[in-house]
Amino acid sequence: MQAIALTLYAARPAAVRRPARHGLVGLALTTACGLLLALSPVASRAEQQFPDVLAVKVHPRGADRFDFDVTVSSPYDTPRRYADAFRAASKDGRVWGERKLLHDHADEQPFTRDLYGVTVPAGVKSVVVQARDQKYGYGGKAVEVNLPGR
Repeated sequence: MQAIALTLYAARPAAVRRPARHGLVGLALTTACGLLLALSPVASRAEQQFPDVLAVKVHPRGADRFDFDVTVSSPYDTPRRYADAFRAASKDGRVWGERKLLHDHADEQPFTRDLYGVTVPAGVKSVVVQARDQKYGYGGKAVEVNLPGR
């Protein structure tokens, strides 16, 4: 066994056989990997300020009325801070409907909730759906959806 291990060790490139010379290189690589991890989306999720709207389904419910099924992602949710609402609005910010969320969804990410009976004036062809963080307000990824039949 020892002969095989020595043979494999001797067959390695010189850079691998001399770890003492490359202590600084190893430290630099470890530091670089740590920085990449710190800047990665996984690490930054804890710092996310706004919830994101991931998907919206629209259901027509009569003249100028619509129901919305909205999927929201807020991976930072805790009982102390969470996504507390979402709204359907015009591109210029006129709000047609809003759903308030009364608790966190920390154990349900992403989550889908509905907004029923939203009246949107005739002539409006699409709405923008955006979610709100209870600390930072509205922001994050919004989704623009076309209204069926318009």
